[in-house]
Amino acid sequence: MARDTLTGSRIRERRLILGMRQAELAREAGISASYLNLIEHNRRRIGGKLLVGIAGVLGVEPSMLSEGAEAALISTLREAAADSGVPVAELDRVDEFAGRFPGWAEVLAAGHRRIATLERTVETLSDRLTHDPNLAASVHEVLSTAAAIRSTASILAETGELEPEWRDRFHKNLNQDSLRLSESSRALVSFLDEDGSGADRRGMPQEEAEAFFKGCGFHFPALEDGSATPEDLVRDEPDLTGEAARSLAQAALEQYQSDARAMPLQALEQEISASGINPVALAGRFNCGLPVVLRRLAALPEEVLSQEAGLVICDASGTLLFRKPVTGFAMPRFGASCPLWPLYTALVNPNVPVRRNVVQHGRNAAAFDCMATAWMQKQPDFGEDPLYRAVMLILPGAKDAEDPQPVGASCRICPRQACPARREPSILKEEF
Repeated sequence: MARDTLTGSRIRERRLILGMRQAELAREAGISASYLNLIEHNRRRIGGKLLVGIAGVLGVEPSMLSEGAEAALISTLREAAADSGVPVAELDRVDEFAGRFPGWAEVLAAGHRRIATLERTVETLSDRLTHDPNLAASVHEVLSTAAAIRSTASILAETGELEPEWRDRFHKNLNQDSLRLSESSRALVSFLDEDGSGADRRGMPQEEAEAFFKGCGFHFPALEDGSATPEDLVRDEPDLTGEAARSLAQAALEQYQSDARAMPLQALEQEISASGINPVALAGRFNCGLPVVLRRLAALPEEVLSQEAGLVICDASGTLLFRKPVTGFAMPRFGASCPLWPLYTALVNPNVPVRRNVVQHGRNAAAFDCMATAWMQKQPDFGEDPLYRAVMLILPGAKDAEDPQPVGASCRICPRQACPARREPSILKEEF
């Protein structure tokens, strides 16, 4: 049922909320009760002066009766039905449900949004518990100290008479280890209770560098027009608190500057406007490598591409060196990512362009167009092994998503059970 045919249902619901009788509303609106009954059961269309008059009696804007629930609410309800995995016979009546019961519709939509938020939190916490080096060090400190206390206590309890000198020494060790355990426990609790708003929450140089890029929108006009250098941008940047973070950020900015010189923004924008996003054609047009094109496209403002664009870069070990997130495509914060990503297919096939339509498993699975390639960092000398890196551009909305390749974020938080590439069990069930 179309949304504009549910005006009568909304009039009825509003009337009942106000505690008005049908005859009373009909009298105030200047129509018969029988005609109002037909309107309220969506058997007569209503508009114009009569709609304005009824809205005035009910104390609402006419648009509230004619338009009803917002399109976003309808869309969320459809998503909730699709994500449930249960066939819903009444899916075609979701507009009517939202129009007749807007309160319950909001409750269901809010519940669906909360579930999605909790799922993302579970993924983040699992990733953090599994791979966060700060957390791992804190837990190791607590466990090792507890083991030392238990060992000392066992000696004191199970050994017979000890010489006073040795007994005092064990008591001293027990006291020191107890203090160390207390301090380690407080530090661990403090770490887990952080709200993530502090500047030191990033913890790692790579995270600081990525936060700096994210704060700038991954686009640097000063490097585009040559009014600043990478050194200028990182010198006084407060988000880069350590020398390691500054070094990583400067190296990435130098790569950005080199790519911008190879593919000037204005000329690139004209090419995209004329021919669309065709990385291989752009590489030929600007006489540069495909890795340059993929990195450059991801660094463009969203209004130039007319869509979001994500990017990941890895080294030969598969470790992610750079991440530009894109909505709907989960990237692990720490540790290894999914080996089924086209990024790794390109890594084992250097200089061969790889393009795949992929979909990440989850409640809000969406298709992505992924283009990847790997390149040699520098020409090796005789006797040296080549070093490769790979880059993958991620664009939402695959062109041919009829049979996309299923991928995950990382094995630990991937619900796909029968996966040939799985390294470790998942904490999530298939229905996630």
